Amino acid sequence: MNRAPATTDFLVRRLEQVQERIVHAARQARRDPSTITLIAVTKTHPPALIRDAYRVGLRHFGENYVQEWRQKQEHFPPAAFPDLHWHFIGHLQRNKAKFLVGKVALIHSVDNVRLAEKISQLAVAREVTVPILLQVNTSGEPSKYGCAPDQLLPLAEKILLLPNLHIRGLMTLAAYVTPAERARPMFALLRQLRDQLESAFPEFAPFPELSMGMSNDFEIAIEEGATMIRIGTALFGERS
Repeated sequence: MNRAPATTDFLVRRLEQVQERIVHAARQARRDPSTITLIAVTKTHPPALIRDAYRVGLRHFGENYVQEWRQKQEHFPPAAFPDLHWHFIGHLQRNKAKFLVGKVALIHSVDNVRLAEKISQLAVAREVTVPILLQVNTSGEPSKYGCAPDQLLPLAEKILLLPNLHIRGLMTLAAYVTPAERARPMFALLRQLRDQLESAFPEFAPFPELSMGMSNDFEIAIEEGATMIRIGTALFGERS
């Protein structure tokens, strides 16, 4: 967390630019911009920057590392920040799930049954229901987490039977490609997989959320149906 907090004026300008891009992309796709949730990715950034971002209107914040999130969330007690929503967007180890259950608005990165079973066990014990997304590796890159596309339905079939879990949709990390248009097939695939999921399990549908798109490609993701975009650099600048 070695980057100095951005000034409020800087954040206002950056947020306005991102919002203009969201509106333009949504209109291109004949979508309502208000259906798209902007998640500010704040990994490595200090609590002071999150406080500034909250002050200029951001309400959804995404963290990648459990220990870093635990340190930050202590600065934002729910009583003082009732409308601040934490999203866990990084790879989650089973032994760290206990820190998130009941504490974050959404876990984006569930990609195997054992992790889902652990979250379910904790949720039952704490008498809460945990919203999750199933992460799919739509790029085929071995370095990325997520289940293979052809394994999504078998995975979902098992997880849907677990108590106190609520599958809200799917998440993917597209390959970092230029131009960003080359990521379109990865986003389109996630949307197609969501449609297959709803057809296969209509009794559990809908699965409304598609978490996809980052600073370099979020317009393409919106055109392909993203309901949640995860933005760091476009809001806060490059990390030092």
